Amino acid sequence: MTAICVDDEPLVLQLTISLVRELPHFDQVEGFGGALEALDWLENHRPDIAFLDIDMPVINGIKLAQKIIEQYPDTAIIFLTGYAQYAVDAFAIHASGYLLKPINKEKLSEEVEYALAGKNSKRSPRITVQTFGNFDIFVDGKTVSFTRSKSKELLAYLIDRQGGSVSRTEAFSILWEDSMYDRSMQKQLDVIIRSLRSTLQEYGIGEIVEMKAGAMRVIPELLDCDLYRFFNGDESAINEYRGVYMNAYSWASLTEASMDRRV
Repeated sequence: MTAICVDDEPLVLQLTISLVRELPHFDQVEGFGGALEALDWLENHRPDIAFLDIDMPVINGIKLAQKIIEQYPDTAIIFLTGYAQYAVDAFAIHASGYLLKPINKEKLSEEVEYALAGKNSKRSPRITVQTFGNFDIFVDGKTVSFTRSKSKELLAYLIDRQGGSVSRTEAFSILWEDSMYDRSMQKQLDVIIRSLRSTLQEYGIGEIVEMKAGAMRVIPELLDCDLYRFFNGDESAINEYRGVYMNAYSWASLTEASMDRRV
C-alpha cells in the first residue's frame, strides 16, 4: 500500500514518515513539505492513505484533503495536527482519523487500522485480472500500463501459479527460454523485477506481489481474477471461458489444457 505524509515542519515530517514506515501496511511512503508539492505527485499517483498536517501555508490540510478526495475518493485521510479546533472541519469531509501532535506509533497504528477497516467495509476489490484471451490487469477499471513487456509477462506467470512461489531461476527460464542464466542475464532479471515492482507501486497495488528469500509469489486473495473464479467453480467464469487463455505466452498452454479438460 502507498501512503503520503504532508507537513510544512521538516522535523515533524521526517518523524511522521519514519513512524509510518515502521507500520507493516505500507511498501511505499512519500513525504512532502507542502500541499503544492504533494499535488504535483498526486497527478500521476494514487495513495491509499494520506497523513496531513492542517495548518499549512498556501493550501491548508483541509483543502488539500478535499482535492485528494475529489481525485481519489477511496483514499483515507488522517489528520495530524497540533490544534483541536479543526476537528469539526476535518470530520465534515469524512476524515478517517484525527490525531493531535505529538504522535506516537501506537496511536498512529490504531488510526491506520480503523481507516483500513473502513475502506475494506465499503468497497469491493478494485484489482481485476483478465486472463481469458489476452492478459491484462485493471485498477479501478483502468488498465495497468507496463514500461517493459517482460515485467508484464512475469506478473502474468505469477498469477498463473495461483499463489505458488516462483524462484528467480524459474522466472528466468520462463522469460528467456533459450538463454543462459549468467551474470549478465541475472542483472537483466533484476531490471525486470524492479520494473514490475515500480509499476505496481505506481498504481498503488504493490502489495499483490510478495518477495522473500529470492522467491516471489502473487497474493490471490487480493485479486478478482477470472482464472481463480474458474477453478473455484464460478459458473459465470466457466461460461466466459472460450478456450483461449493468456494467448500471448507459450508457457500458458499447460494451464489452458487443464482448463479445457475441466470444461
